[in-house]
Amino acid sequence: MSLSIFLLWLVSIPLCHIHALPAPRGFLLNCGSSKEINVGSLRWITDEGFITGGHKTTVDTPGLLLVLSTLRFFPDKNVRKNCYVIPVIKGAKYMVRTTYYYGGFDGGNEPPVFDQIIEGMKWSTVNTTEDYAQGLSSYYEIIVAAHGKTLSICLARNNDTVSSPFISTLELENLEDSMYNSTDFVNYALSTVARSSFGYTGGMISFPDDLYNRYWQEFTDESNPIVLCHSNVTSSDFWNIPPTKAFWSAITTSRGKTLKVQWPNVSLPKTNYYIAFYFQDSRTPSPFSWRIFNVSINGKKFYTDLNVTAAGVSVFASDWPLLGLTEITMTPQLGMPVGPIINAGEIFQLIPLGGRTVRRDVMAMDEVARNMNNPPPDWYGDPCLPSENSWTGVTCHTNEKLARVLKLNLTDAGLSGTLSPSLGNLTRLTHIWLGGNKFTGQIPDLSPLNELVSLRLDNNQLEGRIPKSLGELDSLQELFLQNNNLKGQVPNALKTKSGINIQL
Repeated sequence: MSLSIFLLWLVSIPLCHIHALPAPRGFLLNCGSSKEINVGSLRWITDEGFITGGHKTTVDTPGLLLVLSTLRFFPDKNVRKNCYVIPVIKGAKYMVRTTYYYGGFDGGNEPPVFDQIIEGMKWSTVNTTEDYAQGLSSYYEIIVAAHGKTLSICLARNNDTVSSPFISTLELENLEDSMYNSTDFVNYALSTVARSSFGYTGGMISFPDDLYNRYWQEFTDESNPIVLCHSNVTSSDFWNIPPTKAFWSAITTSRGKTLKVQWPNVSLPKTNYYIAFYFQDSRTPSPFSWRIFNVSINGKKFYTDLNVTAAGVSVFASDWPLLGLTEITMTPQLGMPVGPIINAGEIFQLIPLGGRTVRRDVMAMDEVARNMNNPPPDWYGDPCLPSENSWTGVTCHTNEKLARVLKLNLTDAGLSGTLSPSLGNLTRLTHIWLGGNKFTGQIPDLSPLNELVSLRLDNNQLEGRIPKSLGELDSLQELFLQNNNLKGQVPNALKTKSGINIQL
C-alpha cells in the first residue's frame, strides 16, 4: 500500500535551529544523483556503490523538491531484479522507505507498475499512477529486522510492467530496540498503512521533530472538534518514541458523548495489523487533568477504562484483524467531566516473511559472485527468492521455510574471473555448468558436494592439476574438463566408475 505526499512537503518543515541535531541513523540515498545534497539538516548521498545496474536521469518539473528531481531507472528487460545492497547491523531493526516520483522521465505519461522485494520477500507492488495524476509523489515503508550484515531492496518487473522500473529515493533508519518490539520480527515485517497526527494542521511531522524521520500525516475530522494541548509529553516515556509535536493537537468531543473517528481513510484488505494509539489530556496539568474511556475498533473491545492524563499514554495491539473501513469508538466512563480524546495513531500490516534462503548458501553465492569480474547484473540480493526473481542461471529448491541452491548454469555467458572455493559450501548442488567462459585459476575443492551429478567446466582457461578431491564425489555422473590448461589425471575412483561420462 502506497502513501502519498505533496511534491513540496519538505519546504514546510522549519529549517531554523536544527543544525546541531543528529541526522537519523542510517542511509539517505538520493537515487540517480551525481552529488550529495543537503535538505535542511539532512544530508542525502548518492546511490553509487549501493547498486551496479540502471541508468541515471533527471525530472524537470517546476518547483519539484530537489531529492525528487533525479532518479535511477532500469530498462533491461532480461534482468530479473535490480537490487540495492545496504550495510546494516545484524539483528538490528530498520525502517525502510522508498519514494517514487515519475515525472514522465521516459517520455510517457503513465508510471510503470512493478514489484518491490526486500530480503527475498515480495514486499509490495509499486503503482504510483493515481498519485502522479494528482501531482503527488508516493512512498512505501516497511519495518524489518536485519538477518545478516547487509539488507537488499530490489525492484523487479511483473506481468503489468510496460516501461522501466525506477526509484527516486531510498532510506534506511535504524530504530531503537523498544520500538514496535511486541512484533516477532523473526517471522514478520510491518508495512506502514497510516501514521497520523489527529487534528494537526501544521503540515507533515518528520525530522527533526521525529528523530527517526517517520512521516506523521495530518488528519482532521469535520464531525469532531479539534483542541490544542497545553503541555508537552516526554517522547522517551513511550516505547515507540512518538514526536512531541504529535501531541500538540487532538480530536475530542463534548462531555458525555462518544467519540467516533473513521481512520484510516482507505478500505483495508482482510488480514492482521499492528495498531498503536496515542492519547493525552489536553488541559493544563493539574490533579484533575485526566479522563477515562473505553476504546473499541469496529465494535470490538480494544481497551477498557483507559486513563488518559496530561503525561500521555499509548495502547497497542500487535496482531489485530481488520477488513474494510475502520471506525475507532471511544466511550466515556459515566460521570466524566470531559469527553474522550485522541492525538495520534499508527497502523501497520503484518507481513509474514515466509521462506528464506539458507544463510550459508546466500553467503557462498555472494562470494562466488565476488570472484567473477562480470557477474550477471541481477546477482544481488537473495539468490533464490522470490522464485520468479532468482538469480540468472540459478535453480533452487524451496520448501515451506528454506530455499537451497541446486543448479548453476551459466554456460557461454561471457564470464571471467576465478572459481570461488565457496562453491564447496553449496552442499545441495547437483549441477555446475560453467563451460564456455573465460575462468582462470584452479578448480577449487568440491569434495563436500555429495549430491553433485554433473560438473561442466569445459572451454575455459583453468590451470593447475585436476583435483584428487573430485574422486570423492560419489554421485558424479558427468565430468567435462576439455579445452582448459589442466594437468594430471582424473582420479582413479572416477575412471573406474561405471556409467560416468568423462571428457578431457
